Amino acid sequence: MIRLQNWFVSSLLATSLIGCGDQASFDLGAKESTPEWLHHGGDHFSSKYAPFDQINADNFEQLHVAWRWQSADLKISEELLYPTGDYRATPLYINGILYTNTNHGQVVALDPESGEEIWKFDPESYRFGPPNFSPVQTRGIEYWTDGEVERIFLATLGKQLVSIDIHTGQADPQFGENGFIDLKQNLGRLEFEMNNITHGAPPIAVGNSVIIGSKIFDYSMNNRSPPGHVRAYDTYTGEFKWRFNTIPQLGEEFNDTWENDSWRVAGSTNVWTYMSADDDLGIVYLPTSTPTNDYWGGYRLGENLYAESIVALDVDTGERLWHFQTVHHGLWDYDIASAPNLVDIVVEGRPIKAVAQVSKTGFTYVFDRVSGEPVWPIEEIPVPPSTVPGERAHPTQPIPTKPAPFEQIGATEDDLIDFTPELRAEAVEIANNFVLGNIFTPPIVQGTDGKSSTYVVPGAGGGANFPGASMDPETQIIYIPSVTRPTGMSLVKPPEGTSDWPYVIRYDRTQGPQGLPLLKPPYRRITAINLNTGEHVWQTPLGKGPTSHPAIAHLDLGDLGSVFNDVVAEGGLLVTKSLVISYLASKDEIGPEETGSILIAFDKDTGQKEGQVMVDQRLHGPVMSFEHEGEQYLAIAGGGRDKDDELLVFSLNREQTNP
Repeated sequence: MIRLQNWFVSSLLATSLIGCGDQASFDLGAKESTPEWLHHGGDHFSSKYAPFDQINADNFEQLHVAWRWQSADLKISEELLYPTGDYRATPLYINGILYTNTNHGQVVALDPESGEEIWKFDPESYRFGPPNFSPVQTRGIEYWTDGEVERIFLATLGKQLVSIDIHTGQADPQFGENGFIDLKQNLGRLEFEMNNITHGAPPIAVGNSVIIGSKIFDYSMNNRSPPGHVRAYDTYTGEFKWRFNTIPQLGEEFNDTWENDSWRVAGSTNVWTYMSADDDLGIVYLPTSTPTNDYWGGYRLGENLYAESIVALDVDTGERLWHFQTVHHGLWDYDIASAPNLVDIVVEGRPIKAVAQVSKTGFTYVFDRVSGEPVWPIEEIPVPPSTVPGERAHPTQPIPTKPAPFEQIGATEDDLIDFTPELRAEAVEIANNFVLGNIFTPPIVQGTDGKSSTYVVPGAGGGANFPGASMDPETQIIYIPSVTRPTGMSLVKPPEGTSDWPYVIRYDRTQGPQGLPLLKPPYRRITAINLNTGEHVWQTPLGKGPTSHPAIAHLDLGDLGSVFNDVVAEGGLLVTKSLVISYLASKDEIGPEETGSILIAFDKDTGQKEGQVMVDQRLHGPVMSFEHEGEQYLAIAGGGRDKDDELLVFSLNREQTNP
């Protein structure tokens, strides 16, 4: 049985037909094109699509840095700041101005031609001190307007929600307390460690609601992490509007999926990544994470709704409209790490307002975004039981019948590398230390039956992670960057007196033969899927991978896909009229001494590589594009490890005007 709840479907379908007109009459690709980039994913559909063709295959390699903006954080006294991670903010382009944020949550308005600062706002959230975990970043801001009022919303690392006047760069005095909301309030439960929660991804503002998720430290040795409840505030006043309990509380539906009153103390099940929304329907789509603890669920037996789910809510009331759980009682950290992609498709002649959710599991789950009905069947398939004391894995897991997986799913001996007979023999010997099998084979207690751990593939850091997928609304093709990052997972007893948990995770990242990966390539890839048919259009490795390794260099294998460890949380894909654009780490493509990046472009119809541009900075943020006064630009955040956080803006015609 698929746990898809749509008790409201009949009335909602009727409402949607009244509000949207005849569903069969909508035009594919009719969403108005704009030179602007108004939200983290370009739009609330999270398409990451720029309808420009000035930068194309013929001139891509002529791109150069037009200007750089050094992060405003670098101008603050180091005594006030704490360390943050790589710089990964996504700029917005609104009404001819570029807006972005720093890791510490400062917000700036920039001239898009020169990078000159127009205004700067500093919430001074660093004065509250760092959260319990690192690295932390503020990854973006949200734009909202009612046609007259225009605001930027920011969720800070200091647990603040801020409303900023887009024209003056000042906090809105009518919002909350002089522009600020205290996000330590309205979570509905107080028995947790408050320093285990912060905010990295931006909120999303739809209608008169600004909706906020949270980033929660879920590797704590103690069972005191906050719940990941999602909250909404009035966009004008900051008044608290509603809270959706991602862990259903007493008296709420699905509370019984948290057995033994575990709903009282379980943490996480949060929305730490981006959200998407359909402004016309008034629906926000939440991608949720794994509950604590990620790998041992003996204290939270049951299905654990709404963990690892996509949840559709009414933006005005917070009422759940429908949901689908992608992993029951998760034991692998297969949380949904990216925003859903909204797109209008036609399947066998039937127009569908769809939502597609890619995941760490390597699957693409596609639904009617109004009703929640799967576009193609999703089947509950029996999976292996757990052998860990106190654990009870769910007996089945949902597997989409279509589209086919975009990643390596699980592992058997047939999936081990076989570049040469010698490497194959070594791979088999190494693999004997692991439990191989189904993607949903549970972790073991270390040493069970002489095995080190369960070999989990694509892995908690694999599949489609934070960057998510990108969507061409004109062709209905979704482009998915993904990584095969298998990890040996076993459970061990923590040292006495150090933890509330009887078992904590131990990772085994043993490499394959002679330091090569254990599994066959590709190790990083881009997959294009036509959502009108559910069929793969093309798939190509992203990055050369270990082709220069002495054991295989003579084989002339071609690109195998990058194995650089940081790719799980950065990059993503920009889709334009003709290209798919991303970047690679120079250290992985050229040599470990390299510190820069390589911008790379593919033909979006065929997956053929069209060009590359060397960049002297290590890039980390999503690639975005905007058109200003007839010229197309790319903008990408980079640096951050060596106090070198900066925004780089590329163009074909303008030379760099600042160092």
